[in-house]
Amino acid sequence: MQLIRHLFENNKIQLLKFLTRRVGREAAPDLLQETYARMLAIGDGKDIVDPSAYLRRTAANLATDFARRRRNDFKVLVFHDDAPEALSPEATPEENMEARDASRQLDAAIRMLPPKCREVFTMRMHEGIGHDEIARRLGISRKMVERHMRIAIQRCRTAVQ
Repeated sequence: MQLIRHLFENNKIQLLKFLTRRVGREAAPDLLQETYARMLAIGDGKDIVDPSAYLRRTAANLATDFARRRRNDFKVLVFHDDAPEALSPEATPEENMEARDASRQLDAAIRMLPPKCREVFTMRMHEGIGHDEIARRLGISRKMVERHMRIAIQRCRTAVQ
């Protein structure tokens, strides 16, 4: 434990910079903490040949996993125009009420998005327009489109949880 704590204290600034470059300023501190937790979970670390390299590899793996999850986030929230407006007849009244509440919360979250973010989100999710086409139409970069989508998806998920 002492070895891990010492190793982490000596490397946390470099790890935070590394993670910030890989995943952004918002997610980096959480991944840094997760790196430390994973290192603590291995025990005293005396069996590791190069603890410093192991620490960096753990952080890199967590950043890769985070990026993979973020890419998959775009595949989770999908809106269909042909979705039935009526609630399922098999659902209980409580489930119907929860579905209506979730729908209202989602609508409110979408309305509260910054204008450009809302426009990107609507073009992608409701109109099915691809990121490159959205970027071209709005005169912004593809990266900015992706950033707007990340923000919108995160806020929508938070609203309905």
